[in-house]
Amino acid sequence: MLFNTNQIVRSLAGPVLLALFSLGAVPAIAQSTAPATVAAPAEAAAPAAAPAAPVAAAPAPAAKKSEAAENPYGIEALWKTSDAVAKTVLIMLLIMSVSSWYILIVKLLEQAKIGRQSKSAAKDFWTAGTVQQGCAKLDANSPFRFIADAGLEATKQHDGLMGHVPLNDWVTMNIGRSVERIQASMQSGLSVLATVGSISPFVGLFGTVWGIYHALTAIGISGQASIDKVAGPVGEALIMTAIGLAVAVPAVLAYNWLVGRNKAVMSDVRAFGSDLHAVILGSVKKA
Repeated sequence: MLFNTNQIVRSLAGPVLLALFSLGAVPAIAQSTAPATVAAPAEAAAPAAAPAAPVAAAPAPAAKKSEAAENPYGIEALWKTSDAVAKTVLIMLLIMSVSSWYILIVKLLEQAKIGRQSKSAAKDFWTAGTVQQGCAKLDANSPFRFIADAGLEATKQHDGLMGHVPLNDWVTMNIGRSVERIQASMQSGLSVLATVGSISPFVGLFGTVWGIYHALTAIGISGQASIDKVAGPVGEALIMTAIGLAVAVPAVLAYNWLVGRNKAVMSDVRAFGSDLHAVILGSVKKA
């Protein structure tokens, strides 16, 4: 009876142990699968959070614009950071530029005015009955009126010691002097253009040398030739050179252009003087 009982216990021990092992494996399997289920929602949430990154990076263009607006190597920064010598050079170049443009505009207006007066003289003066009547038709500030008055005064003042000079020579001398005065007035201011065109590149070159001197000084003080130590002074030097050329080139071009226009204007003035000389001599002989 005992033998049969032991056999029954042994026969039941195997299934019981298998059942216990199965019950112990279930929590382990549950624990191993739980992180996978938790990780799955995290992976699903990751793409949803990704589009939010560009929104945070949106202020970047504004930062770039502010950096571009605050250029540390522009003309404004040059004026703020430069010393008294560099500022003096900039002021000198500014004065030269303003002077050359002012003279260019004034001379163009003056030449245009004389051109209109030349047409008026050709239309009104030569159709008058006498030289006096012709002078009355001319503008009081006209160079042609100035020449006509000089010719008339020559005929009136031909007495005393001047009476020993032939009338032809005396009238020629007076008209020639008036023409020379008009030519001198036409050429006034052109010397400023010539001066600006000649010396402004050297003034800018002086600013360039001064900027390079500052660059070398910055390198010597810092002990290293880094770009941040050299860029500012070298940029200042290059800007000075560019400004000097920008002042010189228009001045030279304006000088050559005005000289050519003056030659055309003075050609009309000299022709008027020659014709007036012949008319005055002819009228005196008739008288």
